[in-house]
Amino acid sequence: MGAAMRRIHVGNALSAFGLGFTVPYLYVYVAQVRGLGAMTAGLVLAVFAVAALIVLPFAGRAIVRRGPLPVLLAALVTAALGALSLGLAGSAGAVLLSAAALGAGQAVMQPALATMIVDCSTAETRSRAFAMQFFLQNLGLGVGGLIGGHLVDTTRVSSFTLLFAIEAAMFLVLVAVMATVRLPHSPRIADAPAASAKGGWKQLLGNRAMVQLCVLGFVLFFACYGQFESGLSAYGVEAAGISTSALGTALAANTMMIVVAQFAVLKFVERRRRSRVIAGVGLIWAVAWLTAGYAGLGHGSQEMATAAFVSTYALFGLGEAMLSPTVAPLVADLAPEGMAGQYNSAFALVKQLALAVGPAVGGPLGASLHAPYVVTFLLFSLGITVLALRLGRRLTVAQDQPWAAARSRVVARGGAPAEPVAAEA
Repeated sequence: MGAAMRRIHVGNALSAFGLGFTVPYLYVYVAQVRGLGAMTAGLVLAVFAVAALIVLPFAGRAIVRRGPLPVLLAALVTAALGALSLGLAGSAGAVLLSAAALGAGQAVMQPALATMIVDCSTAETRSRAFAMQFFLQNLGLGVGGLIGGHLVDTTRVSSFTLLFAIEAAMFLVLVAVMATVRLPHSPRIADAPAASAKGGWKQLLGNRAMVQLCVLGFVLFFACYGQFESGLSAYGVEAAGISTSALGTALAANTMMIVVAQFAVLKFVERRRRSRVIAGVGLIWAVAWLTAGYAGLGHGSQEMATAAFVSTYALFGLGEAMLSPTVAPLVADLAPEGMAGQYNSAFALVKQLALAVGPAVGGPLGASLHAPYVVTFLLFSLGITVLALRLGRRLTVAQDQPWAAARSRVVARGGAPAEPVAAEA
């Protein structure tokens, strides 16, 4: 990694640290510490999602026009102001406005940082760069949640004020770090879809491969991330009788699987077709849902049910580790020259939509309709496999197998580029 990429990875880790540092304690802070009630606390969590949905369509255009670094710096300052004001807010209106600023800033950070990774990498090194990003994000979330949990005291407002002040200071320190980044211009793959070269949302929607990837991305985030802290946890408690401590163990198993397996998995997926790797994730998650079904619907002992439930989260972590060096680089490689910011923002918007819809659908279903819940998301997982294989038929060799395309270019030694052909399914 060069100096620019190292700073970008520091930015990814610290932004994730900030998210884990405060977000898990927002509900308690608003509802109990500030005494504003459960309704206001629920609205605060909703504001985070709404703010992201509002700003992300404009973030892509801003990144394309201004570059990712200025957009990132503006997002960091906005998030810092939001965090500081949230720690000082005492009324419902002030809390909601502060949450909107913090949520908007954090939402814009991700596509800006992803675009910077694209600019500092090549098609051959991009998978490893995004795998490192995902590894550091999970590490930052875990460490942030752990430290934040030891700082807060529900009997003292000042402990939460300190928490948000530290987060704000961290964002400002990150401004100083990221302001020193010098971004090189990274060449894109030669056979990106020519029809999208004009840029803009209309051209993006005209890129059939990108549209298919967005549909696939929605299903991915809806069927996995959108269920972690809503439907799946409700299902575990209600159907499988999982205790809160066992639920914490399951979440820890998910993070541990990602941290331990990420780079071992990377060696496996780097030289395989991206579409087939994603298809494999669908099958792994189908096994995870079957395991969850055994935990809640089987007739084994409570110990077996708990072990099965923890294994479900670990299997999800394995799939996530396979996706991190696959999906984000594919978004970048589908983007025409100069359009990575637009494509990253569009995919981040799809992710936010899935994360907003997923808990709303999965929460009530997982809490009350146990068998339909498992069957529904088992089918969604199998749908991931089908959608991934269909996407693979639309991708070029350079998009689906960048290592093979790089090898061909080395052999050709500057010869005429090969005619784009669809990768075999």
